[in-house]
Amino acid sequence: MQELEVSGTQPLVAKDPERAYGLPPWYYTDGGMAQRERERIFRRTWQWVCHAGELDGPGDYLTARVADQDIIVIRGGDLVLRAFHNVCPHRAHELLKGRGRTEVIACPHHGWSLHADGRPRSARGAGRVADLDHAAFGLKAVRLEVFHALVFVNLDPDATPLAVAAHKLAAEIEEWVPDMDRLVHAHRLTFSIAANWKNVIDNFLECYHCPTAHPAFVELIDMRRYKVTTHDIHSSHMSFARAGSNSAYDIAGADVTAHAVWWLWPNLCLLRYPGSGNLMVLNVLPDGVERTFETYDFYFLNPTPDAQQREAIRYIEDVLQPEDIAIVESVQRGQHSLGARPSRFMVDRNRSYWSEHALHHFHSLLSQALA
Repeated sequence: MQELEVSGTQPLVAKDPERAYGLPPWYYTDGGMAQRERERIFRRTWQWVCHAGELDGPGDYLTARVADQDIIVIRGGDLVLRAFHNVCPHRAHELLKGRGRTEVIACPHHGWSLHADGRPRSARGAGRVADLDHAAFGLKAVRLEVFHALVFVNLDPDATPLAVAAHKLAAEIEEWVPDMDRLVHAHRLTFSIAANWKNVIDNFLECYHCPTAHPAFVELIDMRRYKVTTHDIHSSHMSFARAGSNSAYDIAGADVTAHAVWWLWPNLCLLRYPGSGNLMVLNVLPDGVERTFETYDFYFLNPTPDAQQREAIRYIEDVLQPEDIAIVESVQRGQHSLGARPSRFMVDRNRSYWSEHALHHFHSLLSQALA
């Protein structure tokens, strides 16, 4: 087909979304493709870790899995956030687990210790080893950037700074989430989905399925005002709450009436729903070829969700997510069918809620990264 040229194993998506076809089904089922994505996408892109407020004091740390690497993010005694590979410089033993607070990073293997800024502190017997420059055995740093109170890391030392690559997103967050710095972590949901991570992102990037799959959602959001806009490495999905009651959750007296949603290349979703001050961070993580692990973190102005916030969380956990999971798992099964093939993007020239141009944008970035 003219709209999808194939050279070896690199499909190229046509530039014009109104004429383009999507990626072939094997992109979602092939183990070799998953390995290429790890090397060419997840080791080279900005990956979200947490809200900066979660690491507030000296010695606060958490560990995260980025691509196939274990990372420590820790706030030093100078209050600077840093990231390091989570391995001892002596024999590569894992240093920290989970999250907590520590003044000293101590290795449980041979007892080496390091400062929170990555500098070597002590190594038992080091003074009796010939020509040992102990000061050279610090932790290997990983690039870290705080982007509007959100902490990101990148395994690629040459990557474009996120503040540069996503400067339009920064402006939108300032406008739509003015309380970002005051939000605190209040709740986390986790989901394991039997689908490739790209299917999850595909589904997130279009609301063409919303009227058939999410009846409560279309009661909550004014679909007539829903607009989708693509940018360099993100897309925005904007609307407002509908007036009156709905079957999703109660928004009576809501401080936030906007529905502001963003996708940031390649796998992060930010959501600001109607209600009280909030931000939801949906992190979509590959867990093998045909499984995805999701974390859904809720940030409010209060650390303990109130009754209205609990109702909104319940809607996402018990209604919206199960509806979406059923969709993407069915699509994943269907992509093994001999009848599956690339299809046209449904693109509305007005870029309304049902248009799939943001999905085309994602597929284009995928093709560029993998080519």
